[in-house]
Amino acid sequence: MENSKNEIQALNSLIEINNDRIQGYQTAEEETEHTDLKSLFGSNRSQSQLFKSELSNTVRKLGGEPTEGTTVSGKAYRAWMDVKAALTGKDRTVILSSCEFGEDAALSTYNSVLEGSDLSAQSRAIVQKQHAELQRAHDQMKKLRDQQTA
Repeated sequence: MENSKNEIQALNSLIEINNDRIQGYQTAEEETEHTDLKSLFGSNRSQSQLFKSELSNTVRKLGGEPTEGTTVSGKAYRAWMDVKAALTGKDRTVILSSCEFGEDAALSTYNSVLEGSDLSAQSRAIVQKQHAELQRAHDQMKKLRDQQTA
């Protein structure tokens, strides 16, 4: 029972970071005037909505209740992003840097769950798949950001 409770808690932390990511990309999509970035941000937001759905279904199968909240650090990140976007005039490089920062936070949370949680084989497979997709999204964001500063 304790393992199941810990697993639910770990999966809920991933739901929270995906909620942060959904809201963060919604903000980024609203803040940019670049159509290519709007498309990318919408795609990443949809990716996190899918991840959240997969994780929520897994939590329910384990007998838990999926969280609807966000992380405290995510709220601070989004507020910082709003202020920074307003002060920089929606600068492309700044928005990409902010999004990369958010991707770093998401990857860190996934790494912590993979390293420190006793997940069932089914949950571990879901988390590992999502982690790999997040890593690709992070790398794409970093590459776009680096192209702006080159």
